Amino acid sequence: MTRSVYVTGIDRGDGRQVVELGVMELLTRQVDRVGVFRPLVHDGPDRLFELLRARYRLAQDPATVYGMDYHEASALQAEQGTDELVSTLVERFHRVARDYEVVLVLGTDYADTQFPDELALNARLANEFGASVIPVVGGRKQAVESVFAETRNAYRAYEVLGCDVLAMVTNRVAPDDREEIAARLATRLPVPCYVLPDEPALSAPTVAQISHALGARVLLGDDSGLARDALDFVFGGAMLPNFLNALTPGCLVVTPGDRADLVIGSLAAHSAGTPPIAGLLLTLDEVPSAEILPLAARLAPGTPVVSVPGNSFLTAEQLFSLEGKLNAATPRKAETALGLFERHVDTVDLLSRVSAPSTDRLTPMMFEHKLLEQARVDKRRVVLPEGTEERVLHAAEVLLRRGVCDLTLLGPVDQIRKKAADLGIDLGDCSLIDPATSELRDSFAEKYARLRAHKGVTVELAYDVVSDVNYFGTLMVQEGLADGMVSGSVHSTAATIRPAFEIIKTKPDADIVSSVFFMCLADKVLVYGDCAVNPDPNAEQLADIAIQAAATAAQFGVEPRIAMLSYSTGTSGSGADVDKVREATKLVRERRPDLRIEGPIQYDAAVEPTVAATKLPGSEVAGQASVLIFPDLNTGNNTYKAVQRSAGAIAVGPVLQGLRKPVNDLSRGALVQDIVNTVAITAIQAQTPNEKAPQQ
Repeated sequence: MTRSVYVTGIDRGDGRQVVELGVMELLTRQVDRVGVFRPLVHDGPDRLFELLRARYRLAQDPATVYGMDYHEASALQAEQGTDELVSTLVERFHRVARDYEVVLVLGTDYADTQFPDELALNARLANEFGASVIPVVGGRKQAVESVFAETRNAYRAYEVLGCDVLAMVTNRVAPDDREEIAARLATRLPVPCYVLPDEPALSAPTVAQISHALGARVLLGDDSGLARDALDFVFGGAMLPNFLNALTPGCLVVTPGDRADLVIGSLAAHSAGTPPIAGLLLTLDEVPSAEILPLAARLAPGTPVVSVPGNSFLTAEQLFSLEGKLNAATPRKAETALGLFERHVDTVDLLSRVSAPSTDRLTPMMFEHKLLEQARVDKRRVVLPEGTEERVLHAAEVLLRRGVCDLTLLGPVDQIRKKAADLGIDLGDCSLIDPATSELRDSFAEKYARLRAHKGVTVELAYDVVSDVNYFGTLMVQEGLADGMVSGSVHSTAATIRPAFEIIKTKPDADIVSSVFFMCLADKVLVYGDCAVNPDPNAEQLADIAIQAAATAAQFGVEPRIAMLSYSTGTSGSGADVDKVREATKLVRERRPDLRIEGPIQYDAAVEPTVAATKLPGSEVAGQASVLIFPDLNTGNNTYKAVQRSAGAIAVGPVLQGLRKPVNDLSRGALVQDIVNTVAITAIQAQTPNEKAPQQ
């Protein structure tokens, strides 16, 4: 039977979209096929479903998502009664349920409806669907006692109506009251109650949403700038010095369009990062002169400047009535929402309560979810040397909003701040260090000179070397100031990993440093090695790569079944290349008899059960290999790229293995999600204690 979870509430304004998004995130970690059903819907696009469909790549036909609209439901209830309404909705729910392993049900929104007892309707639908319920209670601008009483009453209401209440969520409480409310509810409710604080960035409208609501003309700005959250409104009327003192981080400046001094002053302050603003909204339909607009564009590229015809008073009335919305056009709000949910909800416990059916399949999305969750369990600090690179900054924002790890960005601090401000990125508690001016530079130079004295490196020469961001970041890892490093989006592989070879060096049980790619196929994840580092490993090195790859696979939840690849299978072929693979397989079996390994074996026999049944019947690896070791770099690199392009696989890596502390390289074509995944992998690698490096 399909498992379903019904997220509902007791009134409007509870912000339950955060919970619905968070629960969807949990469900997609557990199973591949998750359906969505909203019993009743208003006219117009469903913002949340569009967000879920875009974010989780849902293939579900939108026509099956909705039971019926409120007008149809109200008429049906009036003419034929509640039983007929419920019966119709149950039938439409089961049309969805039969095609999915789990269904997320989005309860009614209590907004402009004609149902006399909407809570009872939600409870009955949940029971008829066989769904467990997660009620959400809004606590915005309420005292502790009021929130406490309302949450207890909501639990009782759903419990009395026969619902299987999985957990309660109290949302949007005052941050200072969160711990007290959580402690009181923990002793008075028989189910977990998760308490989420109010998050201003979620209720803040984006500049794009404001522009749409006010019918504004966009004079300047790109899509990234328009996606910024307007966390505050600052109305310009004072002279420039006093006005600048009133600016707050993330504010939207509202000023008459003829105040060129305030326009230029605001953008200059943003460019300096003191403070970064969301943008400018110009009133009275006044537009700065042709000389001012180009200057504004150069001062703060991408920062939105929009114009409205109304005066400041009318504009203020409209602005203060707006509230930010989660939708497919606000992916950064979604990251903020998920970060909030994951910080304050025991996701492991909640997922166990959902009891979603497990699956042996491991899809790319499930693998990515598991990476982020595993990294969050024991947060580590990762240093990113390429702090001024746009993709790195976007990835840093995602990692910080999701609470995946702590970060240090390297580079000229003013440049990093300006770039982040231009992109509308909030770096929060991220640490920024300029290696050229850091107080660590002297001690790092002395350290590096000692390590490389046998190569004739002096302290003076080392002083120049350690100003390089990759060397500086590697020394941070070596000295315990960071747990791992990720670079390579604008640096070559050699520039990224050479410092690690010189400074961090290999583990005692590793002969060489090698690499693997996690190849995320439609229904499983394979581990390919070595596809990036060693051109032509000998038998001993190939055995070491296999053993290291098996350990890496196991660390990331892939059960290692090793295939030592060659152009022949079993004893069918001979020659130096086959003999090398055969010898490497023998060495692995001698060193690690606990590992399941087959070799030499051809690729098709390694991954395809029907071929394996013919070529190697009875093998416990053939046909189901998960770790595939290539005989040389030429074969491995070409194969991973061929599979990536022809099979549409997601290639995560290269992930370096064999170093005492984790350093990982990025492709120079890496996307933001690639960087996020690689940083999460690095943080997970750092969770395993490493041996101390030998003293030099």
